Amino acid sequence: MKKIGVLALQGCVTPHIEHLKRLGATPIEITHQRHLESLDGIILPGGESTTMLRLLTRDGLISHLQESVAAIPTLGICAGAILLAKEVTHPQQASLGAISIRAERNAYGTQRESFQTEVAIEGMSKPIGVDFIRAPKITPLSEAVMVLARHQEEAVLVREKNIFCSAFHTELSEVSALHEIFLKAL
Repeated sequence: MKKIGVLALQGCVTPHIEHLKRLGATPIEITHQRHLESLDGIILPGGESTTMLRLLTRDGLISHLQESVAAIPTLGICAGAILLAKEVTHPQQASLGAISIRAERNAYGTQRESFQTEVAIEGMSKPIGVDFIRAPKITPLSEAVMVLARHQEEAVLVREKNIFCSAFHTELSEVSALHEIFLKAL
């Protein structure tokens, strides 16, 4: 059984835990350095990236998380993608710099402009329903970054080596497609 850590300092944690359990993985809520040990993968959930950064720094977790992300597969969703990005804009902020993308915060609008749509993900037979909630615009900065899904010609799901970043949320629905893709990549 795969052990998947979910950063649980702030944000949309519980739905990820539920999806992982349904798929037969063992979820570990990451709130302390010791929770990063012996993981097969990490999920950085949606939430508020500046708050997550502040809590990671306050709790002394940031360097340990950075080391773990460099070593094992990681999925960043919305704010999690912002945390993983090499560059963050609108406004600029620190990040883990784990994937060669630029993340433009709130590029798809404010909370009130959040929306649901369907996205076709490479390798899947049909589009899936997703939520864009104050979503970042993802711009690949390297040819090594593979675009796995687009929305209106913009990259919304990317992968570089063992790091996946999604601008959208799937965990708010019953569909576990993104979690399945991530677990298969382990």
